[in-house]
Amino acid sequence: MTTVTESTRDRALILPYVYRILPLVGEELNHWRKEAAAIPDETLRHQALASIEHKRFHCQGGSFFALYSTGKSRSLVRFIVALQTISDYLDNLCDRVDGACETGFRTLHGAMLAAVGAEAPSGDWYRDYPLRDDGGYLEGLVQTSRETVMSFPGYEGIRGELVHLVGLYSDLQVYKHMTRSRREETLLRWHRRHSDLAPGTMWWEFAAATGSTLAMFALAAAAAEGKVDPLAADRLVACYFPWICGIHILLDYFIDLDEDSIHGDLNFVAYYPSEQKTEEGLSRFLREAYRSAGSLPRPAFHKTVIHGLLALYLSDPKAGQSGRKKITQHLLRTGGAASFGLYHLCLLLRRKGTI
Repeated sequence: MTTVTESTRDRALILPYVYRILPLVGEELNHWRKEAAAIPDETLRHQALASIEHKRFHCQGGSFFALYSTGKSRSLVRFIVALQTISDYLDNLCDRVDGACETGFRTLHGAMLAAVGAEAPSGDWYRDYPLRDDGGYLEGLVQTSRETVMSFPGYEGIRGELVHLVGLYSDLQVYKHMTRSRREETLLRWHRRHSDLAPGTMWWEFAAATGSTLAMFALAAAAAEGKVDPLAADRLVACYFPWICGIHILLDYFIDLDEDSIHGDLNFVAYYPSEQKTEEGLSRFLREAYRSAGSLPRPAFHKTVIHGLLALYLSDPKAGQSGRKKITQHLLRTGGAASFGLYHLCLLLRRKGTI
């Protein structure tokens, strides 16, 4: 349960986040929105603009990590917004464009690996994709992300873990966009190959955890702060993956259960066999997320990340629909006073249209 002291610490972080970080996020998104509007190909332009318009809260939420290193806040926002915008744009290209194939999905996500320094700084990422004329939009995002993260003093200490996480994320994007007849079996085999990374998790829980960018941002924040010992990077990732990353994406799927069911889209939370098992599964991930955050340096910061996830996703009106209200209330109670406080703040920001 969250203490009054933790709740006070959260408020101390939230004020600079709302008044200093979110405006920086807005500036970066406005820049990329202008770049997206200039894309020559109509379909690519539409998907780029849609990814910014409808998924901007991913950049807003992820940029909380810009508070970790106050002297590097602007650079962290620049990196986080660029990498997350690549992620959201490519997700749309895999999900909403006819004629794309697995090879195309894999090649496209080479851009994310390049964005964190794993591959050459430029490449023909559209070569296996039916569309390609983006006017340099994806290249610009990759260069911004790459140059920024590689400028951080602790980059070399996090590079291995960062590339590994982006590789897992890219695998997920390829596998989850396969045809239904092949998708589940491929994800099952993938989980078996990597079962040592997340012992005791179900395949859909492991897959959900790989879909989060939060561990990437946590690594970047540590690197921006100063030199990072590779063992410290390992410990940071071990705390975020699978628990904090898992609860992040499971909450995302939780609020989209109805929408995904209507459209026949993949939803990892739907694999829990009952409402009771859903509550147990999400609660387990939440408890383990808090436990793992408590083992890190600056535990209050990382616990605030979890409070913020609960507040952001469970303040969405969809969280109270179709029998989800009971689970929502249970998760907020588990988060304690700090989560309730941020939850009400998110409700206010939603009414104002800020998120």
